[in-house]
Order: sequence, then C-alpha cells, then structure tokens
Amino acid sequence: MSAARGFAVASWLLLLGVMFGGYSLLSLLQKRGLRPEQRALFRAGHAHAGVLLVMSLVAYRYLESTPLSAVAQLGASSALLAGILLQSGGFFWHAFVDKDGTAFGARMTTAGAALIAAAVLALVYGLLG
Repeated sequence: MSAARGFAVASWLLLLGVMFGGYSLLSLLQKRGLRPEQRALFRAGHAHAGVLLVMSLVAYRYLESTPLSAVAQLGASSALLAGILLQSGGFFWHAFVDKDGTAFGARMTTAGAALIAAAVLALVYGLLG
C-alpha cells in the first residue's frame, strides 16, 4: 500500500469523527448550550475539518500519480494530514481550552495552514514535473 493510500484511509476514518462532531454540536447546544464565541469556533473547526479532509482525499489520488519519490509523497501526505488536524483542532482548542488569553489555538490554526500550503505546493510541483 502506498503512503498516499494509507493517508486516504486515515482521512476516511477521520471523516467519521467529523460526522460525530456534528452530532456533538447538536447535543451540546441542546443540553448545556455554548457561548456565541464557542459556537462560532466549534462550527469553524467542524467545517474546516470536513472540507479539508474531503480535499485531502482528492490530493492523495493526485499525489499518487506524480513522479515524486515515495519519501516526498510521504512527506507531503504527512504535512497535509497534520496541517488539517492542527488547523481544525486550533479552532476547538481556542473555543474550549484557551482561557488565559494565550491564543495557542490561533497559533495551531496558523501552523496548520502553513503545513497545508506546503503540502499543496509539493503536490503542484509534482503535477508539473
């Protein structure tokens, strides 16, 4: 199994988690409620995770068709999945953990975006090569 295929399997499984997250949001809203800021950040994290994971499934298919080495494909796949987890996870962290004003969640989101950008640039490089 290629590295990209293994990451695709992980993305499909993580999509199940995103679906559970939507259910969790409904449960939290009905049972205890969330502050408006928490609600907005939860929705943003949930939406980013879902959209980016679906995007990753397409990216992995294209990555397999590039002439990039197995190591480069592994690196791009790793960066993409880590970036998705950091970017969407940063929203959740900021909503529920950042209580002292450190904004660590915002830095997680930014780091995730940088990793996603690096993975996309590697994919584009491979597609052009």
